[in-house]
Amino acid sequence: MILCSTASWVAPAAFGATPVATDTSGASKAGRPAAVAPARAAKRAAAPRSINAGAAEEMRVRGRRETHAAQTIVTMKTFANAVPGTSVMKALEQVPGVMFATDDAQGLDPSGTQLMMHGFDQTQIGFTLDGVPLGETGYRNYNGLNVYQAASSENIAQVEVSQAAGALSMPSTNSLGGGIEIRTRDPSHKAGGYISQTFGSYNMYHTFIRADSGDLTPSGTRFFVSYMRNDGDKWKGYGDQFVQQVNAKLLQPIGESSNISIFFDWSNLAQYAYQAESLEMINKLGSRVDYYYPDYHSAYLAAQGIYSHHENLVSDAKDVSWYTGTTTETDYLGGLNLHLQMTDNLRWNTVIYGHGEQSATEWSDPYLASPGTGAPLSEIVKMPQIERFGLTSNVEYDISKHHMRAGIWYENNKYISNMYGYDDPVWAPGVQPDPYRSWKNPFAELWGQTYNTNTFVGFIEDSWRPVDSLILHAGFKSMMSTTRVSATANTPSYTGTDQIAGGVGLTAEDAFLPHFSAEWHFLTYNSLFFDVSKNMRSYPQSGYHLAASPFAVSQTAFDNARSSIKPEKDWVYSVGWRFNHPIVSASVIGYHVDFSNRLQASVTGSSINPVTTVMNVGGVTMNGVDAGVTVRPLKGLSIFNSISYNHSTYDSNLNEVGTVYPIKGKKVIDYPQLMYKASAMYEFRHATVHLDANYIGRRPLSYLNDTWVPGYWLATLGAKYDFGDLWHLKGLTASFNVNNLFNTTYVSMMGGQGGSPMEGDYQTLLMGAPRMFFGTISSNF
Repeated sequence: MILCSTASWVAPAAFGATPVATDTSGASKAGRPAAVAPARAAKRAAAPRSINAGAAEEMRVRGRRETHAAQTIVTMKTFANAVPGTSVMKALEQVPGVMFATDDAQGLDPSGTQLMMHGFDQTQIGFTLDGVPLGETGYRNYNGLNVYQAASSENIAQVEVSQAAGALSMPSTNSLGGGIEIRTRDPSHKAGGYISQTFGSYNMYHTFIRADSGDLTPSGTRFFVSYMRNDGDKWKGYGDQFVQQVNAKLLQPIGESSNISIFFDWSNLAQYAYQAESLEMINKLGSRVDYYYPDYHSAYLAAQGIYSHHENLVSDAKDVSWYTGTTTETDYLGGLNLHLQMTDNLRWNTVIYGHGEQSATEWSDPYLASPGTGAPLSEIVKMPQIERFGLTSNVEYDISKHHMRAGIWYENNKYISNMYGYDDPVWAPGVQPDPYRSWKNPFAELWGQTYNTNTFVGFIEDSWRPVDSLILHAGFKSMMSTTRVSATANTPSYTGTDQIAGGVGLTAEDAFLPHFSAEWHFLTYNSLFFDVSKNMRSYPQSGYHLAASPFAVSQTAFDNARSSIKPEKDWVYSVGWRFNHPIVSASVIGYHVDFSNRLQASVTGSSINPVTTVMNVGGVTMNGVDAGVTVRPLKGLSIFNSISYNHSTYDSNLNEVGTVYPIKGKKVIDYPQLMYKASAMYEFRHATVHLDANYIGRRPLSYLNDTWVPGYWLATLGAKYDFGDLWHLKGLTASFNVNNLFNTTYVSMMGGQGGSPMEGDYQTLLMGAPRMFFGTISSNF
């Protein structure tokens, strides 16, 4: 029996760096004009300054007026040091308590990346881009999109990471363990642009160009448009990983303290996936096992049990013998941001947005023959679509020593999840089916479900500063999310059931999700804080048998489990100390989490066609601590070290149809107990050199903890030189990066493809990329 969980508790720019000012006003600075109302400016003047606890000046931890524990601010400087085109989430891997797992060097494979923070995975962490909710940013996202498909990394101004609980104002229905708020750069006041070209190992190249209009009117009307293209061969097997993107933003200031902006983002992705492995496959076949493509003959024979690549050395040879796996996806995201200063003390912020997505995830099935041609294998293609729109609106009001906020969020999301079977051709010399071929005339619609979800969230909060050194915050939010599901197709011979879940619905609601916090600054360089919050996650959605969704099962299984299914909830407690001095910065943060109503999916069968049952299996208890120190002994030199420890265990045994599995007290799968991070950066005149190293401890693969994946060290090296202005080029810069400096062979992502085993081994591991080299030339113009 295999388990996969929606609450698995697994294992947080190129235009130059700008220091991050502390915003103690209690509201995001995204889209806000430089001028602020006099009353608020006076309050800011007395506010405590930024608290640095990051790897260098580009990472800092701060408290805001509505403080909800430590927040790490990652600025443009971090993205400038990374390989251009690298996912924003990968740029967070040096943040204490954060683990980013990826099977490619840049973190761009949607099926092979996973962010983990303080025991939560990315489906349990809230994400926003300029106030727009990005939903659950996992593979086959059903209510949003991956952050790197929403905005090019060169357009990112900063990322704000809250590792306790996301802000009450964050529009998210899955923020159980923190939030990540991403801000993009506004158009420049000066006409010009930026261009960057990167080349790397395995024929990788990355092109980025951005044009800024500059001020077009006396009021400051301006816009930018950018284009990004990233392509490169897989580091093992055959095929490439391609993505291109357009970002645009138009900003219109209104007076001195208000503005309206319109944004549009388009992305197009077409990528060959990496094949998942088991520990047995890695030990017997090596770490570079991959799909057969373009060798159709071998895949054709393997589907008949005739093996030519040592597949018969493992216990399930056919599950190693897939022809190919690919993902294509096109997204459109657009909307309107309004930031209006109504009076000196009153501000109104609104975001209106819409998002559409069409995608196809394809893989070969050596277990299912093609009925139309007689070929011993077929192609299985899932074709999900997303149609969502919504708005957020909140008001902020300053009175005396209080800063108050109240707001709402509404979203309607339609998620169409269908899976089809297509014939493969009979093999003949020269026959090589194209994984990206036009999918027409399926031999069956294997199953189909359509989800319609309406979400409404309201919040109110107050931040009170009784004295300059103390901030007290209290508030709550109310959340209601209702999902209705209809079944549109079913092939019983494939699904194994006469009826999949349809004509059903569930509502996740809680009228009172409180949040309390405080922060006290003392002795010039010190601060203490605590944070307590109650959080709830709405019911996840998926396609039949693909995730631990209560809807992704048969009608019988849904009816049997309905009375016990409840929304996942948790209480998160954190307390910490921070010290910030010009020479030394340090922080210690401890946290405790009580999790209840954890939805768990038990899965049996092959990884290509599992059979899933979803149930409420109780809770998880988690305790952890992060400690970090940054030393700046010389001008331009910064040395950072951090250590993170997490102890997460299951609260009760699992009882499935009379069978008791003793998982009580066992470590939570996939997430390391121990992580160590170190980095050093030295800047001298026009040159910068940095070295980063991470240690990820061993991780349990099975729920019974009888199999583990070994720990590993991973290091990166980078250097950059600014040549200054040359002809019409400004700030001509050359950089060189080496990822996986010591060419470590290691398991990166776990549990992402097919879940995790109750005991023993399972084909759900993705290997990390080997050593790769990258060189970049960039310039403003």
